[in-house]
Amino acid sequence: MSDHTHVELRPGAYADSVTLLQVSRTVQDLDGVSAAQVAMATPLNVEVLTGMGFDVPGEAGPNDLVVALRLASADGLAAALAGVDAALRDANRRDDGRSTELAPPRTTAAAFRRTPDPRAVALVSVPGPSAFVEAMDALESGHDVMVFSDNVPVAQEVALKSYAAERGLLVMGPDCGTAVVGGVGLGFANTVSPGPVGIVAASGTGAQQLLALLDHAGVGVGSALGVGGRDLSAEVRGLATREALRRLDADPDVELVVVVSKPPAAEVAAEVEEYAAGLGTPVEWALLGSGRPDLTAAAERALRRLGRDVPAWPVSGAAEPLGPPDGSDRVIRGLFVGGTLAGEARIVVTDALGPDAGHTFVDFGDDAYTTGRAHPMIDPSLRLEHLARAAADPDTAVLLLDVVLGHGAEPDPAAALAPVIADIDVPVVVAVVGTDADPQDLERQVGVLASAGAEVHLSNAGAARRAVQLVQDGGAA
Repeated sequence: MSDHTHVELRPGAYADSVTLLQVSRTVQDLDGVSAAQVAMATPLNVEVLTGMGFDVPGEAGPNDLVVALRLASADGLAAALAGVDAALRDANRRDDGRSTELAPPRTTAAAFRRTPDPRAVALVSVPGPSAFVEAMDALESGHDVMVFSDNVPVAQEVALKSYAAERGLLVMGPDCGTAVVGGVGLGFANTVSPGPVGIVAASGTGAQQLLALLDHAGVGVGSALGVGGRDLSAEVRGLATREALRRLDADPDVELVVVVSKPPAAEVAAEVEEYAAGLGTPVEWALLGSGRPDLTAAAERALRRLGRDVPAWPVSGAAEPLGPPDGSDRVIRGLFVGGTLAGEARIVVTDALGPDAGHTFVDFGDDAYTTGRAHPMIDPSLRLEHLARAAADPDTAVLLLDVVLGHGAEPDPAAALAPVIADIDVPVVVAVVGTDADPQDLERQVGVLASAGAEVHLSNAGAARRAVQLVQDGGAA
């Protein structure tokens, strides 16, 4: 009996992307359901559903909830739809299950009136168009703010950071995915011990790579102040980076500051470096770009500056090459959940093989892929679909991936990724960024992926260099 598909629209039935991800997983576990996607009908989600073989009605729009089911038999449809309704009710019940003794505050300003502690930090995680108002409320209340939200216009970022700079406040973000403040991890932070290093990060996964490498070397991090990936751009001009540097310089427990960023505007990097030269605390730079040191090299410099030994960065498993080069134009396909990790891999590969070799690197955490969807560190489904396509492409020589652990990230990423890797015939190289204390269990994640046939590195740059080697010489060590 062939599979039965069912697609229906529910106009105006809104739920956030994380809730709908949980609903989809619950429904997919029901008997007789082979695939389930419950999502808002944004253009990206409609494209994904179409790629999965679902026929989404043409009138679907972003304010419509789409329920797409693939069943073993049409006889199971009623039970499956009842399961969807039950999962949605359970999600709403959890949202409404707060204590009624004190109604939750409706605005950031109201929350701070209830929490007068001057050290409190506002964490803003709302749709991008609404983030500015909430963040400004926090600043006007005299508090620092971490803006997790993405899709915030750069003009609004400049306005927030200019206001903060005049008042000695810190805006972390927008699109700040990782921070460690007062020993507490925020966003997708990894679990690390306190120590002598402070990080200023215009990059979330760049900060996580440094946290992971330093932790493996036995060096703790007291603070990691994320400032948003655009902070060292020509528009924002390092406004938050300067404030973060000032704060870490004033912290007596910080012996060394490391500044990590996606490729910065050259003139802004020079301005910030000049500012840092006037501080009392030494600063190491991990500013990505062609010809610049990668993040692993920056971590190694930081260790030497602290007088610590540089360890061998661990590698588990061994990717099997396709064989000696045969004259074909086989390429590296990079599929990443971390934007900085994707950028670093692109730089490593391009510097080694040239810019016109046809290698591709996709950042599934980019704004274009997250509108109406949970971040791929939470919801891996979009990357898994593209991974299967890339593996089937005869031009693919190596698949290069990242897995980023930490609080807030997918609880068991290897569980979904390993079966796909096991069915792939081309070499797979994976950078797993995490620490031994992360909730996903770094050792177990690495072991599962290596057992599936992947070669697993802690260093993202090391993984990229291995991918280059597999293309250049057929994988000869």
